[in-house]
Amino acid sequence: MNDAARPSEIVQSPLERLKITEIFLSLQGEANAVGWPTVFVRLTGCPLRCQYCDTAYAFHGGDWREIDDIVAEVAAYGVRHVCVTGGEPLSQKRCLLLLRKLCDAGLDVSLETSGAIDIADVDPRVSRVVDLKTPGSNEMARNRLENLPLLTARDQVKFVLCGRADYEWARDMLAEHRLAERCDVLFSPSKSELSPRELADWIVEDRLPVRFQMQLHKLLWNDEPGR
Repeated sequence: MNDAARPSEIVQSPLERLKITEIFLSLQGEANAVGWPTVFVRLTGCPLRCQYCDTAYAFHGGDWREIDDIVAEVAAYGVRHVCVTGGEPLSQKRCLLLLRKLCDAGLDVSLETSGAIDIADVDPRVSRVVDLKTPGSNEMARNRLENLPLLTARDQVKFVLCGRADYEWARDMLAEHRLAERCDVLFSPSKSELSPRELADWIVEDRLPVRFQMQLHKLLWNDEPGR
């Protein structure tokens, strides 16, 4: 197994700090806060290797930052929304402390997580965007289904779909776990793998209680880091 395929090993600091890949201001490109000016805090490291990942640059590297300094930098941007993302942010245990402190600062906080790690201890003020990995992601076995009963109306479940087989799998998961009764459900096409129009037609044909979404930031800036 080469280094690029090996799940990253996150060193847990004994101090109140986190390893950060980048902090930047952009527009939220997905989920129910789409379009809002948002500060993104991208944590370093991820134990998954989804075949369509567009943030592999966050698997390694990064800089250690004190959590209070991170909160101060986010607040200095002067916008209400902040999104903690990765990588997989929950792979660093002190992400939970960051989320709490961002909420304490009066910010509207969302968390983008792969769904492979327990979300039970995430501050209840945070909107958790949980990604359920489809067969086409090559990481379906990492789904922590125990997270699903924890979801509330503040949260969202996201499916990134690579083709018809993924769509049918997601449709079955939607019904089996009654996800639309718990929270918003988002269906997105994997860029270059599934036509957005085709996915939209399937959703309409089946009258699914889900929200179709395309990633606004990719339409505007492609995959440019920091945008």
